[in-house]
Amino acid sequence: MNKRAYNFNAGPAALPLQVLERAQAEFVDFRSTGMSIMEMSHRGKVYEEVHNEAESRLLSLLGNVKGYKVLFLQGGASTQFAMLPMNLLSEGKVASYVNSGSWADKAIKEAKLIGKTNVVASSEANKFMSIPDLSNVQLSDETAYLHVTSNETIEGTQYQQFPDTGNIPLIGDMSSDILSRQFDLNQFGLIYAGAQKNLGPSGVTVVIAREELINDSPKNIPTMLRYNTHFSNNSLYNTPPAFSVYMVNEVLKWVEEQGGLEGIEKINRKKAELIYDTIDNSGGFYRGPVEVGSRSIMNITFRLTSEELENQFIKESEQEGFVGLKGHRSVGGLRASIYNAVPYESCKALADFMSHFQKTHG
Repeated sequence: MNKRAYNFNAGPAALPLQVLERAQAEFVDFRSTGMSIMEMSHRGKVYEEVHNEAESRLLSLLGNVKGYKVLFLQGGASTQFAMLPMNLLSEGKVASYVNSGSWADKAIKEAKLIGKTNVVASSEANKFMSIPDLSNVQLSDETAYLHVTSNETIEGTQYQQFPDTGNIPLIGDMSSDILSRQFDLNQFGLIYAGAQKNLGPSGVTVVIAREELINDSPKNIPTMLRYNTHFSNNSLYNTPPAFSVYMVNEVLKWVEEQGGLEGIEKINRKKAELIYDTIDNSGGFYRGPVEVGSRSIMNITFRLTSEELENQFIKESEQEGFVGLKGHRSVGGLRASIYNAVPYESCKALADFMSHFQKTHG
């Protein structure tokens, strides 16, 4: 095959080449059934085995913490912005949110449509170039939950540690850094993530929650938007995104082969260090706008001295086979998304290109 692109897309993003090749090999005839997995019934034994494998494999990677259930849903993390308060924000309670950037802001806006919502911390004052300080956050007894966005894809910030919320459920939107590093699932009441960055292709959204939070949803919300509908039916109430779930299972096998979360985290930190060192040692030619203590190991944002030079960087990088390095339209600049499946070799190629570009344009 032709040389694969250096894929730094923010999402949908790179998938492991080994996973793509495995899927290709069994695309037409899955497990000698004479059918693709996309053609078979979701009520059949073969698909249900894949479905249950993906659930158990995900929980295993997260430490097999007891009392949690995996849901495979549709609608992306954006649907979870509304589904979460619909299910967990009851009358007389308040939903607390941390505003850390673009995706947290979207979640807050949706929650305000559902019920009483309070922003308890924000880094808007410094244009979201850091994770808000939560050391002095006070949560009232009426708090239904505290919501955080673990990694802001657009700004390039990431929590280095999560707050202890005691008996108040901590909720995490982990769409852009789930399975990228080790963390304690026990700290959370519920986490959710669109798959298309670290888990698989778009089409499936993963929710992992304490069972007591999702086993008794309000009866006055639509059936498909109740967590307990999917909890009580093992995410098979209606036709699931079968191929996406299958691909998630294959990606999870690949994560196991990399040494689980411990192994993946070591690789990811090496990748991030390589590019951040190139930025920091450029003598100001490249500038990382995010405060060092809040830097993401998934989405590395950086700037050059002018927009004209940034455009030239994009043009020349594309000629060399690099894809997805243009920053989000809302903030501009440059961004390298180095999710789990982006190889170290691609990051090394980017660091080398950045050094070469500085020599020719500095």
